[in-house]
Amino acid sequence: MRRIPFTKMHGLGNDYIYINTMEHPIDDPARLSVLWSDRHKGIGSDGIILIGSSDKADFSMRIFNADGSEALMCGNGSRCVGRYIHDKGLSDKTVIRLETLSGIKVLNLHLNDKGQVRDVTVDMGKGVPLEVNLPDGNRGNWILDDLFACGKRFRGTAVDVGNPHLVLFVPDAEAAPVAEAGPLFEKDLMFPHRANIEFAQVLDERHIRMRVWERGSGITQACGTGACATAVAAAMAGYTRPDGCTVIMDGGSLDVSWDPATKEIRMTGTATTVFEGTIEMED
Repeated sequence: MRRIPFTKMHGLGNDYIYINTMEHPIDDPARLSVLWSDRHKGIGSDGIILIGSSDKADFSMRIFNADGSEALMCGNGSRCVGRYIHDKGLSDKTVIRLETLSGIKVLNLHLNDKGQVRDVTVDMGKGVPLEVNLPDGNRGNWILDDLFACGKRFRGTAVDVGNPHLVLFVPDAEAAPVAEAGPLFEKDLMFPHRANIEFAQVLDERHIRMRVWERGSGITQACGTGACATAVAAAMAGYTRPDGCTVIMDGGSLDVSWDPATKEIRMTGTATTVFEGTIEMED
């Protein structure tokens, strides 16, 4: 029996179990994510994040959702990785290159006067339209005007920010049927690999209220890539300013900017350590 040290962290309530696999390698992370993420019988989380070495960047990150599926990228998780690396003394850099399944992301750590991580800006890569599977067998139509679920009609924009998202613009995010419509759209045949679903209410040109159904995790307090997809979709539609928008989620807010020329996204937010411990794992 081995004892694996872990750190529980969250970015705006989007919580993961963080493990340094350079010191404590683990096998079958998909199975362990299901076990350890259980909020009654495990540690409790939206999944696990494995921090490892990389021959392409400073470190690597792998993400496994609470259902065992592997995610391409997590904005909230990547900010927490940046703080973990700093707090554990794994690097003294304040600009860290992180290898993910959706490419290398750059983390900019902002420190307070005590040398602690205040917040983290992540260069999230590009935000572009996402083509979807159409009923006629072709692909296209990233702006989707006639989507139906739970007896309601939705207007959606499919966005690729390194992973697939469907942003649904709604008049009232608080009243949106996230738990009912979210899983239906997540597994819709439009998305061959499923999708993350955002329910977004534009408040003004600088603010959006958003709630999210995450692929593989369900309703979460926040989603970094979801906030980015929402800001990109709103900017493309002319609802908000691309040079800076605050996306307000259940767990807190993220500031997102998107460059229409280069398609590059920058996201800034906090990262919080909850507690640390060890968990037993059979050899």
